[in-house]
Amino acid sequence: MLSMQRGQERQVLPLVLTECCSPVVGQVMTVDEAESLATVLKAIAEPTRLRLVSLIAAHADAEACVCDLTAPVGLSQPTVSHHLKILVDAGALQREQRGKWAYYKLVPATFASLSRLLTPPSSV
Repeated sequence: MLSMQRGQERQVLPLVLTECCSPVVGQVMTVDEAESLATVLKAIAEPTRLRLVSLIAAHADAEACVCDLTAPVGLSQPTVSHHLKILVDAGALQREQRGKWAYYKLVPATFASLSRLLTPPSSV
């Protein structure tokens, strides 16, 4: 019981204890990991960029030339390149220049981190 003083009177209030949720049994990400993944999620959370990630993932070796990405999303090459730059800056894609064309590849570690975040732990 918790006592509170009111002038000369003393009032006793019950202390309410509630059970906490289930204990944390897995690894919780650090602040830096959360900020990094939030940047990636923010970049991917735009419909065109999400489609671009999906298109790249569907190509052999999860890599595609920008020339292969413009028609499927129905946008000009400069607009697609702008979206791809945002994904590269966020750490979702790698860019490699080959002659006049840029090739984009998924960053496996980034998507592995996202997968761990979004996949519930299996029950044991």
